Amino acid sequence: MELSELERQRAEKAARLQEAGVAPYPHRSHRTHTTVQAIAAYEAAVAADAAAPRVTVAGRVVSMRDMGRLMFAHIEDSSDRLQLFIRSNELGEDAFTLAKRTIDLGDFVEASGTMVRTRTGEISVQTETVVMLAKAITPLPIPKEVEDESGAITRFSAFADVEERYRQRYADLAVNREVRDIFRVRSRMITALRAWLDNHDYLEVETPILQPIYGGAAARPFTTYHNQLKQNLYLRISFELYLKRLLVGMYERVYEIGRDFRNEGVSYKHNPEFTQLEFYCAYTDLFGIMETVEQMLAYAAEATLGSRQITFGENTVDLTPPFRRVTLRDAIRQATDIDYVAFPTSDSLRQEMRQRGFNAASDASWGHLVDTLLGEAEPDLIQPTFVHDYPVEISPLAKQKPDDPTHVERFEMFIGGMEMGNAFTELNDPFEQEQRFMQQGRAYEAGDEEAQPMDEDYLQAMMFGMPPNGGFGLGIDRLAMLFTDHRSIRDVLLYPHLRQRDQ
Repeated sequence: MELSELERQRAEKAARLQEAGVAPYPHRSHRTHTTVQAIAAYEAAVAADAAAPRVTVAGRVVSMRDMGRLMFAHIEDSSDRLQLFIRSNELGEDAFTLAKRTIDLGDFVEASGTMVRTRTGEISVQTETVVMLAKAITPLPIPKEVEDESGAITRFSAFADVEERYRQRYADLAVNREVRDIFRVRSRMITALRAWLDNHDYLEVETPILQPIYGGAAARPFTTYHNQLKQNLYLRISFELYLKRLLVGMYERVYEIGRDFRNEGVSYKHNPEFTQLEFYCAYTDLFGIMETVEQMLAYAAEATLGSRQITFGENTVDLTPPFRRVTLRDAIRQATDIDYVAFPTSDSLRQEMRQRGFNAASDASWGHLVDTLLGEAEPDLIQPTFVHDYPVEISPLAKQKPDDPTHVERFEMFIGGMEMGNAFTELNDPFEQEQRFMQQGRAYEAGDEEAQPMDEDYLQAMMFGMPPNGGFGLGIDRLAMLFTDHRSIRDVLLYPHLRQRDQ
């Protein structure tokens, strides 16, 4: 590795430790307390009028002040930060000198000693030994803080190039506690969703990621090749068809939380790989799924954030059931003043859209033009909203409405101006499903690369009998954006996909 001047100096300090017989990367740590536990132990001892506890703590050095024969340093672990009160008297002259010459900001150290409160009132470790646990060779980026005339402090990112935050997420996490908190919220959110489903008799399962036929969504797949089997395989774009096969196998409620992969563009709300929750429930329909989703999200918000009211940008989003319900036709009419059913062909709808100033691709089908119009309504759907009744052309896995065969029982859920999820009264007629697959095949041949391919095995499963059911897919990453008040999906993914630097 080619080292910068600062990195070279730090590497020399690591060598200096080795020369003194001290390992810069020892095999073990002997920590007895986290920083929070150490502080709590001291406070408990004071309350009981007992002797101050002895502790061994460990963490990353985040501040240092050299005051001659005295040093103050703060270490930080995953729970909090704690001051080390280091004097040459307690540490010993040689050890104190070595520590001053070799410890830098960013190093991981272990300190042992007695808990005290300094003259300034800060609870600290009066350090008797300090041990290097991991010498940091590359200095961490330092966030900048600027104080204005009123005394208010504005904190600026440590990264001049915002993309470096995502490329070096490890450094971003190391210097920004608020970023670490985002992913704690995300983890609690997923735990809450899983708990709700488990408590309502849903069985968590795992389905194949590598699939011989992709399906369950309108998306282009990533393709790979299995050398021994000599066949193309696809990274899944959805769990749907494999989960519904399990309903045939007499499981009535199933779900999966995992990764999907779609070979599509990158945006503030799209990443090529993303986390999805899908569940399917026998003997229910679109409207039963609506009630299930309302209850699940309300529970997840309370369990994660302590409230059903969530701040998202300038809005307060209320996840208290029931959610608003509006037909796709009405949502589009309200946003664009176009009644799409009055334009039953792609040419007529395209012409109307262009006359009103909306984008309308020349090669888009009628159904995809309708979907484009929905995009005009999406930004205004801030409060939780079920937009239901979609054209059959863009919903090949959903049941048609009994009173309108041109539309299906499908909803998309919108919150905060984003689509969060998708649900159907699932089609369970194998003959109708075969016709839908054939229609999708014709669309693919006509140039629609996102059309659903024929899946003979799925049809075979349906031929054994599939109970009536409803299903729902939820974008975990977008829900995390909502729960953490972030507008970019990159902020809630630990490792978002980025272009190479030279691009």
